[in-house]
Amino acid sequence: MKIAVLSGKGGTGKTFVSVNLATVAKTSTYIDCDVEEPNGHLFFKPEKIQEEEITVQIPKVDNELCNGCRKCADFCNFNALAYIKNKLIVFEDVCHSCGGCSLVCPEKALTEKEKTIGKVQKGVSDEVIILTGILNIGEASGIPIIKNLLNTEKYRQDLLTFIDCPPGSACIVMESIRDADYCVLVAEPTLFGVHNLNMVYELVTLMKKPFGVVLNKCLEEENPAEKFCLEKNIKILGKIPFDSELATINSNAEIAVNKNGKYRKLFSSILDTVIEEAKNETTTSP
Repeated sequence: MKIAVLSGKGGTGKTFVSVNLATVAKTSTYIDCDVEEPNGHLFFKPEKIQEEEITVQIPKVDNELCNGCRKCADFCNFNALAYIKNKLIVFEDVCHSCGGCSLVCPEKALTEKEKTIGKVQKGVSDEVIILTGILNIGEASGIPIIKNLLNTEKYRQDLLTFIDCPPGSACIVMESIRDADYCVLVAEPTLFGVHNLNMVYELVTLMKKPFGVVLNKCLEEENPAEKFCLEKNIKILGKIPFDSELATINSNAEIAVNKNGKYRKLFSSILDTVIEEAKNETTTSP
């Protein structure tokens, strides 16, 4: 079962929830798809790390063969090619590696070369397999890294898998939850939190993914995010209190369920609810 954890913005508690759920599940896989700023490994401190470079194919020009027909430039929807002063120029940073330009070139002046955009690390922490994607600074898209991370050959499919998604609702998030069996949306108890919750709510609804909400940093006063869930008839999977001890543990990159029994009980309850909800969705959905 693949469980994706997402939120409308950074700092809501997505990684906090992911690492604690993965730990309380004991034998599990944790995949950090927040490739621009991965931090799950700071909590797990994985050992036996294996590293793999991730590359994409980008066009390479043979100027002797190019006749300036501009068919490749006209084909590219991302303006990654331009014919300027009798020379074809490739803007590598905006190329999406579709390979179409080399296919439409009548002179076969375009071939492909590899470009490294980042890496994937695999390690272990007790009984949790840790997969981390790291995008090189300045690269435009981490989607190829996420596709590599979610390759089923990289982890045991018989284990619970927790996907720590990037924040927001852009294409990179869509790729992260594409094969998820269930989505956990993490929300804060503020009006701004409701705005961000609504972003990911619309995304999982659009992609027809079963989901529920974990309310983080809860206070005794009114909770707009909880009100939003009740109005939309969204399942509330659990509530995590606003707790200074919990904040200290988290800021020290420690896993809460390993520090205090009450937090282990809390996240065990949330995990049980998530698994039950996911099973119900699997049973009732065609």
